[in-house]
Amino acid sequence: MPWLEWLDRQEDVEAAGHLPYRILEPVPELDYGEPDSPNMLIQGDNLDAIKALMPYYGGQVKCVFIDPPYNTKSAFANYDDNLEHAKWLSMMYPRLELLKQLLAEDGSIWMTIDDNEAHYLKVIADEVFHRGCFIADVAWKRRDGAPNDRKIGSTYDHLLVYAKSKVGNAKKTVAEEKFNLMQRTEKADAQYQLYVEPFGFDERGPFRKVDSTGNAKGGRFVESLIYPVKNPFTGEEVYPRKGRCWVYKREVMEQMVADRRFFWGKDGNAGTPMRKLFKSEAKQGMTAPTIWDDVGLNQHAAREIELIFGEKAVFETPKPEGLMKRILEIATNPGDIVLDSFLGSGTTAAVAHKMKRQWIGIEMGEQAKEHCALRLRKVVDGEQGGVSKDVGWPETGVTVR
Repeated sequence: MPWLEWLDRQEDVEAAGHLPYRILEPVPELDYGEPDSPNMLIQGDNLDAIKALMPYYGGQVKCVFIDPPYNTKSAFANYDDNLEHAKWLSMMYPRLELLKQLLAEDGSIWMTIDDNEAHYLKVIADEVFHRGCFIADVAWKRRDGAPNDRKIGSTYDHLLVYAKSKVGNAKKTVAEEKFNLMQRTEKADAQYQLYVEPFGFDERGPFRKVDSTGNAKGGRFVESLIYPVKNPFTGEEVYPRKGRCWVYKREVMEQMVADRRFFWGKDGNAGTPMRKLFKSEAKQGMTAPTIWDDVGLNQHAAREIELIFGEKAVFETPKPEGLMKRILEIATNPGDIVLDSFLGSGTTAAVAHKMKRQWIGIEMGEQAKEHCALRLRKVVDGEQGGVSKDVGWPETGVTVR
């Protein structure tokens, strides 16, 4: 498999194995909430912290989310986002290796990044996690409009998703098999309607109409799938449209016609019937698309933090709670362990706590105490911003055990 080459690559590839184990030292005076809670906010270098977690959490973390520096050549108050490209790769490679070791076999990692390093991150992630464990590159819309200083301006970030493992030649990774469907939306449910038929309304309830034919062109022609079907209302024999074939074998199709599984139009004289997909038989959730434009923007996240602290966010591009809610709904269940080793503004830990997940957050600077710890105290006390009402977070607060 091809890989990226950069200065000191071999040292970086071996760095995770040579890194010594360090001790995590508790700071009792900073504890808050229930004393036996397993949740942890760690201040320090995230490479050292990840290695220190290995003896206790190796193979147990269900979901890792990271929002690393994008290497945009910008100067931010709280972190260095102006690393030379090879140094950025040197920073990321050993961290990805250790994070993979922390993941459970059915775990996944979700990484936000922009165009500056997205494609390089994809290549080294392919190497660390293996290409077969790549799940998706989700486009998250982070701003309403393009920046005015560009002729073509980006309005989205990449969200690269990888699984820890895959069994043989299985179509899905182990993580995907455990993923949850998205909650159904009103728009999705609106597709299901009651339609008048010659006998009235189908007693099985609302349905949506699905094509009963498939494309027979381009080498996909199946002769046995072209046959006449008798319209139960007119007695006429109908065939699939030109260039199409039925998608069911003859005996299956005939049984479905007998079971009134096809819609023949209001008056029963449609040339090609449509299959009925009843709402009662549909999946209880929705497959997640790879474009997310409904989970909040950077400006929404900044406003969320401003409402919590009463002042403008200290981070330039915090992530909205809606984005983390979507990720955790798909990748985890209550009680699962969530890890963010670039905790930043603390969004991952805050949302994980509200959604009753166990969390571990790592942040290097003083903002770990001055911002993250303070934000999480407010969550424990019942803070009602962000996704609190959507997930039923009580105003009295709850500490995950």
